[in-house]
Amino acid sequence: MAGSRKKKRSSTGKGSILLISSLLVGSAALRLGVGAGTAVAEGDLANQLLLPKAMSETEDAPQPAQKVEVGSLLDALIARENRIAEKEKKLKVRAKALDVAQVEIERRLDALKQAEERLGATLARAETAAEDDLARLTTVYENMKPKDAAALFETMEPEFAAGFLARMRPDVAAKIMSGLDPQVAYSISAIFAGRNALAPKS
Repeated sequence: MAGSRKKKRSSTGKGSILLISSLLVGSAALRLGVGAGTAVAEGDLANQLLLPKAMSETEDAPQPAQKVEVGSLLDALIARENRIAEKEKKLKVRAKALDVAQVEIERRLDALKQAEERLGATLARAETAAEDDLARLTTVYENMKPKDAAALFETMEPEFAAGFLARMRPDVAAKIMSGLDPQVAYSISAIFAGRNALAPKS
């Protein structure tokens, strides 16, 4: 009876020790797992916080090749701006030259117009003077004796004589024509007829 009690006590004590040992081992494992998980989590969090900054710094930092490309582009833009400025300068000079030429052309056109007006006035005066001279000379021939006028008209070219006779009064012209040589009178009559034939009918 006493032996069976001893066996029960030793089996109970071993079970309790085993249980406590298991609990301690589990607690230690749990702590290790939680600590390792926290450390891993903290490491991941730190990497997540630092990685974008590092990546952004890497992306933002201009590389030497990028610096060369930006410099070349800037040089090209500056060169293009200089070419445009030079073209604008040339265009301004050309526009100024065209303005000066336009003013000179207008001045010359005005001078030419004035000269043309003066020439027209001179020609008008000359024509009027010539007409006046012809009218006076015709009056002189009309007041001459028909015989003397006929002798003078025979020495003229037929066209010239016909011009004066056409200006005279018909009765005076008839007397002068009757005193002319028949051949001269015929030539003057043919000129009169030709002028009338060329005259408009209506």
